[in-house]
Amino acid sequence: MEQHKVTEKQKLLNGKGNIAEPGYSTSLVWQYDRADIKAKKIRIKEWDYYIITNQKYALALTLGDEGYVGAISASVIDYTVPFDHTNTAINFFPMGKMNFPATSEIGDVEWKNKDVFFSFKNDGKTRRLSGVYPKFGKNKEDLSFDVTLTDFPKDSMVIATPFKKKKHFYYNQKINCMTASGSFKYGDKEYVFDPSDSLGTLDWGRGVWTYDNTWYWGSFQAVLPSGTKLGWNIGYGFGDTSAASENMLFVDGVAHKLSQVTFNIPRDKKGNYLYMQPWTFTSDDGRFEMQFEPILDRQAPLDLKILAMLPHQVFGYFTGEVVLDDGKKIKVEKMIGFAERVHNKW
Repeated sequence: MEQHKVTEKQKLLNGKGNIAEPGYSTSLVWQYDRADIKAKKIRIKEWDYYIITNQKYALALTLGDEGYVGAISASVIDYTVPFDHTNTAINFFPMGKMNFPATSEIGDVEWKNKDVFFSFKNDGKTRRLSGVYPKFGKNKEDLSFDVTLTDFPKDSMVIATPFKKKKHFYYNQKINCMTASGSFKYGDKEYVFDPSDSLGTLDWGRGVWTYDNTWYWGSFQAVLPSGTKLGWNIGYGFGDTSAASENMLFVDGVAHKLSQVTFNIPRDKKGNYLYMQPWTFTSDDGRFEMQFEPILDRQAPLDLKILAMLPHQVFGYFTGEVVLDDGKKIKVEKMIGFAERVHNKW
């Protein structure tokens, strides 16, 4: 698959509200401006999603403005038990009131819903994520967190994807393998992120999506036994990706572009997905070949029929091999990441 790399700085959208030059980059060459969008405000979606991980536990945090609904969401995942808890506080019709920055490079966003409060601060050198979520999870215990991300990598995955429907688009950046320090406390237990083995990823999304979508996304970040920081972003399933895929490896902050990667999720005879059975991942160029052994399937379904968010975010062990742009091979031996299949009506 030939892929178009965009290197010239430019506005994301043309005068008709469509992506001016679809493709991928390793930095924010496109300038996003909410005022350039020609679709209805209620259809605009903006979010910042962070996941901070080591090989024992993870914390995921979301602030999202989906037009007709806003979300403050957290997930606590402990691979050693294993368990996961997710809660989401909803506010209706934010439609831009959450004041998301137009760039991920600098800017703050924070939001409060009753007693739930999240703050994501970014001065361009450090990201500080802090907040509280009272009566969180199945046990209704308080969650608090204060995490700092530093060592922003040189490269990131940036993609500008149009939909076949005019005025619809997805602009996305994934920043993998930022160094994480700090902790979160859930109930009486404190989980500490040691910067020697803890990393953070940002999923920064802006766009106007079509109503009914199913997407696949996989993400990995780890410090290998050699000391190398290895990360990847893989995925597909939405929009017109003929200009570029979002598949990319990261080695110590340097990007290596992949072509097509396929998620091979097992199914039963009726076609139902067996998310907790072993998966495989294959690639058209042989550069991403992985076995995947699930540990837990994080589900937090919201099904209001007209509005539905039906995720299966599966955490598990990856084992396999990746090939860099120069042909160098890196082996991964039973290290934790996640892969998901999500069906949204939004």
